Amino acid sequence: MMDALYDQAILQRARAAFGAGRLAAPDGSAMIDNPLCGDRVTIDLTLADGAVATLGHLVRGCVLCEAAAALIAEKAIGQAPAALRDIAAGIRPMLREGAAPPWPELEVFTPVRAVRSRHDCVELPFRALTAALDAAGT
Repeated sequence: MMDALYDQAILQRARAAFGAGRLAAPDGSAMIDNPLCGDRVTIDLTLADGAVATLGHLVRGCVLCEAAAALIAEKAIGQAPAALRDIAAGIRPMLREGAAPPWPELEVFTPVRAVRSRHDCVELPFRALTAALDAAGT
């Protein structure tokens, strides 16, 4: 079961670390941590013309957390805050209820459904995204 959690698609996303690093002057920033496992995610973002213009992240966490943050950084650019909030709201039902992934690329996380203790690892970056949007006033 654990091998499925860390398949090549997830490992590649985490290693690519798309968007890794903090932004110098974000419009919104938020750090969310999970005190039970020690994972910590910071999301910084800037907005322009009603959409996310840039997004950076700093992750201190497991491969699942790193891969989810990198996927957010890759997909969020050009997206309206409301659309990103909808995506973030769809993560929990995807993992806990087997709902369809809100982005097709999130399909790589379907093995996590069977390991409830790892749901938070995937959800944490999406909670940080929502909090960063809140901090940006959107």
